[in-house]
Amino acid sequence: MTQPVTPAPAADRTFQVDLRGLVDLLSHHLYSSPRVYLRELLQNAVDALTARHTLEPGAPAGAFGVRLYADGSAVRVEDDGVGLTEADVHTFLATIGRSSKRAEQLAEKRGDFIGQFGIGLLSCFLVADEIHVVSRSARTPDAPAVEWRGRGDGSYTVRALPAGARTRPGTTVTLTPRADAAEWTRPAQVHALARHFGSLLRHPVTFSDTLDGTGAPVNPEPAPWARAYPTPGARSRALAAYGAEVFGFTPLDTIELDLPAVGLKGIACVLPDTVPAGRRHGHRVHVKGMLLSEQAEEILPEWAFFVRCVIDAESLRPTASRESLYEDDTLAAVREALAERLRAWIARAAASDPDLLGRFLQVHHLAVKSLAVHDDEILRMLLPWLPFETTDGHTTLDEFARTHRTVLVTSSVEEFRQIAAIASAAGLGVVNGGYTYDRELVHRLPEIRPEATVADLDPATLTAHLDPVDRETELAAAAYLALARDTLAVFDCDVALRTFQPASAPALLMDSREARHERTRSRLAREQEGGLWGDILGALRQEAPRAQLILNQLNPLVRAAVAIEEPELARTSAEALYGQAAMLSRRPLRPAESSLINRSFLDLLAHALRKDS
Repeated sequence: MTQPVTPAPAADRTFQVDLRGLVDLLSHHLYSSPRVYLRELLQNAVDALTARHTLEPGAPAGAFGVRLYADGSAVRVEDDGVGLTEADVHTFLATIGRSSKRAEQLAEKRGDFIGQFGIGLLSCFLVADEIHVVSRSARTPDAPAVEWRGRGDGSYTVRALPAGARTRPGTTVTLTPRADAAEWTRPAQVHALARHFGSLLRHPVTFSDTLDGTGAPVNPEPAPWARAYPTPGARSRALAAYGAEVFGFTPLDTIELDLPAVGLKGIACVLPDTVPAGRRHGHRVHVKGMLLSEQAEEILPEWAFFVRCVIDAESLRPTASRESLYEDDTLAAVREALAERLRAWIARAAASDPDLLGRFLQVHHLAVKSLAVHDDEILRMLLPWLPFETTDGHTTLDEFARTHRTVLVTSSVEEFRQIAAIASAAGLGVVNGGYTYDRELVHRLPEIRPEATVADLDPATLTAHLDPVDRETELAAAAYLALARDTLAVFDCDVALRTFQPASAPALLMDSREARHERTRSRLAREQEGGLWGDILGALRQEAPRAQLILNQLNPLVRAAVAIEEPELARTSAEALYGQAAMLSRRPLRPAESSLINRSFLDLLAHALRKDS
C-alpha cells in the first residue's frame, strides 16, 4: 500500500523591494510640497538637540543650536545634537522607516521628540538626488566621525572619516539642489521657509547665505504667549499684533489658550468679519515649536468657525507626513477643552463686557445661534441678546418679548415677508423663523423667559385680525369676487374682501410653501390617476389647501376694482391684483404667474389707451 507523501514545509521568502520606486513613492507622494524638505531637516536637527540635552542635562540653555546655510549651489543644515556612530548610520539612515528616536536608550523620553516615523530624510529627494551626511556621536566620544551618502536610486555609501575631520559632536546634512528645485533652495526662500516652519522652535536657529558666514537668528524671540509684559493691556495688544501678523487681519479680540495637561499654549483670534455658517478655517498648529500645519481644521469643533487659532502643543500626534494631526483620544480631548475655552470667553464677555459682546454678536450671531442650539448654557446666556428679524425690525428677543407677550414665528422667510407689514399694523409680534436656527431658538424662549408664549404663525391667526366688511359692501362686491375667484381658480386661489392696515396695501396673498407643494402633489395624482405613481400619490391624498387673496377694502384701487362692471376688465384687474400681491411676497414666481403679470399689465395698458382715444 502506498504511503501518503508528507508535503514539504513552505519556504519563507523575502519581499523584493524596488528602493528607487519606494523612495519616489515616499518622497513625491507622501508630502504635499517640496518645501517640506527643510522642515524635515530642521526637525531632525531639533530632535538631535533634544537628545543631546537628555545626554547632558547640565548644559546651559542655548549651548547647542542649529545653523542653516544656503548660497544657491548648496543647502546645509548643521546641528550640535547627539550625532551618530557608523553603527547608528547603518541602523537609522540606511533602513527606511526606522528612526534614531526609537532607540532603546531614548524610549523613556519618546514624548520629547517631534518626529515619529523615521522617513523624513527622504523628503530631501524632492529637491536633490544625493544627501550627504557627516556626523560625530556625543554618546561615543572616541568613535570617529562618519560620512553617509544616500542617493535617490536607493544606494548609499558609508565610511569612517580620518581623525580631525569633525571635532565636535553633531551632524551636518548637505544637499546639492537639482536644477528643477531652484525655487525651493535659493537663499531667500530657504530663509523664508526656516522662519515659516521654525519661528517658535525652542532651540536657537540661525541662517546665513554664505557657507562660512555669521548667521542671523531665525527665531530670535520666544512665542508671544511665553513672553513677559509690563501690563495685561500690553500683553493683549502684543497677542493681537501677532494674530494680525500671522493671519492678515486685526482680531476683534484674542483668546488665550492654555491646556497644561497636553502642554498646549496659543491664541484664538476672533474674526472681525462675518463668515458663512459651517465654513471651517484652517488653524496653525505647531508641535514642540515646529509648524505642523496651517490648515488643521480638526483642532476645533465645527461651530467654532468664528476664530482662527495659533497653538503650540507637546502631546499631539502628527500623521506620517507630519502635515496634519492624527485623530485619536488625545485630539478629541483637546478639541473639547478648546471648545470650553471659547464658551468661557463668550460667558465672560456677556458678564463683564457688553460692548465687546455686542460687536461680536453683530458679526457672528449665526455662529452663536448654531452653538446655542446644542449648548444649553450658551442658550441661557445669550438667547436674550441675539438679534432676530421681527415685525418691529431687527431686535433682540429680550426686547421683543417685553412688547409682545405672545411671540409668533413663521416657518419661512417667504411667509414672513408676505405678512410682515399687515401683522405689524395689526399689532401682532411676529419673528422671521425662516433663517437657519431661528425658529428652533425662538421656540426655546420660554425656557429663559417663562412669562413669554411662543407659537407658530397660523394663517388663521392673521386673518382673524383682519376686519370683515359690512354686509352692504360685501353684497355690492359679490359679482366681482365671484369673477375674481373664477379667474384665479387656475392658481387654486380663493378671494376675500376685508379691511386692514396699512391702507396702502391693496391685497395680501396668503400662500405657504407647504400648501403649494400639497397642491402640486394633488395635481400630479389627478394627472397620473390609474397608474402606479398615481396610486402612490392618491394614498397620500388629502384636501389640498388653497391660497387666499385678501383684498383690502380700505385701498382706493381695490374700491375702484370691485365696482368694475365690464367682465374682461374685471378679470384683468383681478389678475393684476394677484400678480402684485405675489411679487410683494418676494417668493419665486411660477412661469404661469409671470405670464399673468405681463398679460394683465398689457391688457390694462391697452384698455387705458382705448379709453383715452
